[in-house]
Amino acid sequence: MTTRIVIADDQDDVRGGYRIILDAQPDMRVVGEAADGATAVELARRLRPDVVLADIRMPRMDGLEVTRLLAGPDVPDPLRVLVVTTFDLDEYVHTALRDGACGFLLKRSGPALLVEGVRAAAAGDALISPSITTRLLRRFAPPRPRADDGRLTAREAEVATLVARGRTNAEIAAELSITPGTAKTHVASVQHKLGVRNRVEIAAWAWRTGLLRP
Repeated sequence: MTTRIVIADDQDDVRGGYRIILDAQPDMRVVGEAADGATAVELARRLRPDVVLADIRMPRMDGLEVTRLLAGPDVPDPLRVLVVTTFDLDEYVHTALRDGACGFLLKRSGPALLVEGVRAAAAGDALISPSITTRLLRRFAPPRPRADDGRLTAREAEVATLVARGRTNAEIAAELSITPGTAKTHVASVQHKLGVRNRVEIAAWAWRTGLLRP
């Protein structure tokens, strides 16, 4: 299947660079571009792409508001929004993830991580630039004993730990000697039991409760 992508960034050269990188992938196609946030929302709602790439600082409407309108908890049929920006302020990261972003990448991360982020978003996973992840995990891991509330089975706790370590479903399956489909089922069960929306929130829970330590 081809992943259909809309790019929202106010810089022509950035949009052009993204298009070259993504259109070069055999399983990706850029179907639309927007130079401001309001146009991005209108275009995304009309085209219903698989992934929207959104910069944060754009005219008319910033990328955080774009994310909330397209992927927020009150959106009945949310789209997958991947925030790609120069700015890695904690406030931006937390707001974007709270409002439904399925990833947060820095523009300096390079083409390979951009492609990986789009693939993760299309698969329903989440990817965050490594430097941001390290900072977030320090926050989510206060020095306190593990607090296992019993919601997860032993196998689900193993899966949650591997998710927190950034493993994909295929990697979880290989480490636990199960099928990728079974790994995906366990991840979905963990999300349901914890009441979280994505892998980022599973990771946050694992670090916050002490299931995984630095």
